[in-house]
Amino acid sequence: MKKILIIGGVAGGMSAATRLRRLDPEASIIVLERSGHVSYANCGLPYFVGGIIEDHDALLLQTPESLHARFRLDVRVNHDVLSVNAEEKYIVVRDMLAGTESQYPYDYLVMSPGALPVVPPLPGIELAYTLRTVEDVDRIALAVSKKPEKAVVVGGGFIGLETAENLHHKGIQTTIVEAMDQVLAPLDPEMATLVAAELTGHGIELRLGSGIASVDAGGVHLANGAYLPADLVILAIGVKPDTSLAKSAGVTIGERGGIQVDQHNRTSNEWIYAIGDAAEKRDALDGSATLVPLANIANRQGRVIADHIMGRATRVVPTIGTAIVKVFDLAIAVTGWNEKRLRASGREILVLHSHPGSHAGYYPGAKTMALKIIIDPTTGLILGAQGVGKDGVDKRIDVIATAIRAGLEAVELADLELAYAPPFGSAKDPVNMLGYMAENILSGLTSNVQWSDIAALKSKGSYLLDVRSAKEFAEGSIPGAINIPIDDLRERISEIPKEHVVVLCQVGQRGHTATVLLREQGVDATNLDGGYLTWKNSPARVA
Repeated sequence: MKKILIIGGVAGGMSAATRLRRLDPEASIIVLERSGHVSYANCGLPYFVGGIIEDHDALLLQTPESLHARFRLDVRVNHDVLSVNAEEKYIVVRDMLAGTESQYPYDYLVMSPGALPVVPPLPGIELAYTLRTVEDVDRIALAVSKKPEKAVVVGGGFIGLETAENLHHKGIQTTIVEAMDQVLAPLDPEMATLVAAELTGHGIELRLGSGIASVDAGGVHLANGAYLPADLVILAIGVKPDTSLAKSAGVTIGERGGIQVDQHNRTSNEWIYAIGDAAEKRDALDGSATLVPLANIANRQGRVIADHIMGRATRVVPTIGTAIVKVFDLAIAVTGWNEKRLRASGREILVLHSHPGSHAGYYPGAKTMALKIIIDPTTGLILGAQGVGKDGVDKRIDVIATAIRAGLEAVELADLELAYAPPFGSAKDPVNMLGYMAENILSGLTSNVQWSDIAALKSKGSYLLDVRSAKEFAEGSIPGAINIPIDDLRERISEIPKEHVVVLCQVGQRGHTATVLLREQGVDATNLDGGYLTWKNSPARVA
């Protein structure tokens, strides 16, 4: 009979435990969890703070009792694993309620310790709260019940934004402090500005480009000298792998600071596996080590570990980092690498922006979204994508993530047969349109420039041609642009120079048509990708 110990529950640990039991009804499977809860919805914690999830028990997916009843798992909460003796194959465990210590032998050890919140060593930092466990959310909920007037959330990532929104739902005046010059680091800046506008539009104050220096009983001192009064301070700076037990076991810690594992999630010790936020993953794009603290990946890894322990075949599944977050009325989703990271790596890329409707425009309720896709211009493969919008973003990014996983080229997005009816999509779905756009560029039919190129092109004397209607032009355009509506182009072609023409419209579609027309007439023209709307939503608008 196999003796299997699992350190830590939640997504990774419990997925491994339940899969192991399904594969072996006789194995001894003991799950040891430091906290008082072994299976809970940690992604739902911010929504309990805001009262969106009202029932505390709704966060608890399984209990030790329910797991024993269904799977005959021996789940022991409030048990803290102190060390691992990998040579003699046992661990030392402290029963936190009884105050006793015991040794537990194992044949296989699965480490699922998770990640720890990043807490910088700053004066007064102990006055701030973190949000990682059920116990954390209980403490924050108690603080919120005392009706604080002002709160500061430190960190503009996924958890920080979810927390700020939910504090706002409780009527608390909330400020987000972020050391970077944008929120949501996985987004590129022209996409992040849409999220910032949503936050400020709902009354959230943003303090970007400055970290915190200290915390006191009255608020937060920022590194730039500013002081933010606050009755409640929550740290959402990020997380780091909890590798203390891995180090005691002597297994290899990887280059990113997580536990190094092979394709079976086995560590450098053949009897020890690691899973979830503590374990490094392999990036699908370049094969490098990466840290992606997502529940779906942890669940997948749990199944891989169980199958490998039980002698079943496993598949190598690198990560592409697909994720989504809700910020008030917006959904923000990403997959693959962003433009910032790709350019920093020296990769040659093709970038495309679009602003399609969530479904057919003639059917009521269509919402505009912003989509961005990044392509390798040599291979045509999709390197990453981002989406921001009120409706339909999730399914578009999911389709693109699936295309990346399948190794489809960007032009093949045009060939996908996607479900269509007016309430749900368009005959040319936004994903199909990205494929058509990629084909236009990659085939050489036309070319484009980015919002970030405009300032340099203007300084070099490029002619900015706005082909929107006179009414649209009057409502705002790029400074220095000349307006000739697209329907007038043929009659006014003599007004346009033959070289260095940048064409723009609202979102890029009319600009593409105009660019093709001008090129047929011998004009050296290129289209502004994503049009005026992308430029307007970008940091370039202040240039």
